[in-house]
Amino acid sequence: MTENINRRRALALGAGAVGALAVGAGTASAAEWQLRWSPNPATDGLNAFEGLEDDRANSHSGTKHIYVEGDHYRFDMHTRDRDGSDRQRNECKGMRSNGSVLKINKDTTWRLSYQAFWPSSLTATTKFSHIMQMKVQDVGGPLWTLTPRAKSKPTLTILTLKDNDANTEHIVGDYAPLQNKWIDVEFEFKASNSGGYLAWTFKEGGTVRGSGRTTNVDLWRDKNYLRPKWGIYRSIESSGLQNTYQLIRNYKAYQLV
Repeated sequence: MTENINRRRALALGAGAVGALAVGAGTASAAEWQLRWSPNPATDGLNAFEGLEDDRANSHSGTKHIYVEGDHYRFDMHTRDRDGSDRQRNECKGMRSNGSVLKINKDTTWRLSYQAFWPSSLTATTKFSHIMQMKVQDVGGPLWTLTPRAKSKPTLTILTLKDNDANTEHIVGDYAPLQNKWIDVEFEFKASNSGGYLAWTFKEGGTVRGSGRTTNVDLWRDKNYLRPKWGIYRSIESSGLQNTYQLIRNYKAYQLV
């Protein structure tokens, strides 16, 4: 009971806080959310990321789709852009801090947070349209994705993936009320086969617009390391695609140590 209470208190304190996690009767071990990554667009630029996937098919020659704009990173997508015959992809991948790649290793617990701006032109689609992914490097499908989906009404959805490639859909909430404003996004997760979990919170200002938690996800696949991806990756087989963009600022990654 004490261990559960202390853990909840530690998680409730938020990023960068220190909480006591009881490891035995009368014994406590300090657990701290340690800031590992907090890039500054003005000084770090695109070196904040492990790599870029910007118009790999050279479908829009001479155009940069991922760049710094003021205090944020901008990811552009045009209807002519291609990454294969049936899809588009302009994404950054991974995290780089002080010149070194920051790897998410097995059985480690992390919290990723950032602010995103999704304009009306970034439409929900009937096929895949991912605006954030967590991958095992570039091996296999994503472990989870953040996806605007066109159902009976547009929803913002998190799709989690098991080893058997079965997707589970977790609806964050209606998509339209989250557009055309800055939204605080936070993912907390343990990169593990056993005991892994994913939790998410979406806020507008101080108001929670959607949150949840699931263990119905495999967050390790016996590969080298995990890395997040941000940008726009979508099928061209949906109607209503427009020239669009996504803005992201205030990236932060904390590790529980």
